[in-house]
Amino acid sequence: MRVHVREQAEDYKRLGVRFGVQWTPTILELDSEGKERHRIEGFLSNRDFLDQLTLGLGHAAFEREDWAQAQHLFHEALERDPQGDAAPEALYWEGVARYKATKNSAALAETARALAQRFAGQIRPDSGVLAFMSSVLGSVTMPDAVK
Repeated sequence: MRVHVREQAEDYKRLGVRFGVQWTPTILELDSEGKERHRIEGFLSNRDFLDQLTLGLGHAAFEREDWAQAQHLFHEALERDPQGDAAPEALYWEGVARYKATKNSAALAETARALAQRFAGQIRPDSGVLAFMSSVLGSVTMPDAVK
C-alpha cells in the first residue's frame, strides 16, 4: 500500500500514528497480518534501497520460519553489495537462518568469524553483534577493531 502525505492526508495520519512514522520517506514492509517486519527511513541509493527491501523480505521469511528462503534472501542482499551498509546485517542473519535450519552451531561460529574478518571496522559497539561474536567464538582471537 502506498500512502501519499498530501493526497491521502487522513490515511497518512492514521497509519503514521499506528506505525510511529515521524517523517517521509518511510517504507514499511508488513507481513500478511499487518505486522511491521522491516523499516526503511530516509533517502537511499538505488542499490542500498534494494538491499534494504531484500533484508525486509528475509526478515519476513525468517518470521515464517522459512529458513531456506530467509537464508537465500539474506545471501542475495550480501552478494549484491558485499561492502554495502546492509552487508553486515545480511551476513549475520544469513548465518542465524542457516543455524535455525540445521541446528548446527558451527554455522554461528562461521558467521561470527566472517563478521570479524569482513566487517571489523564497520560493526557498531552497541549493535549486539560484538556480544554475539564473543559468545560464539569465546577464546578465538578477533581483530583489534572489534574488541
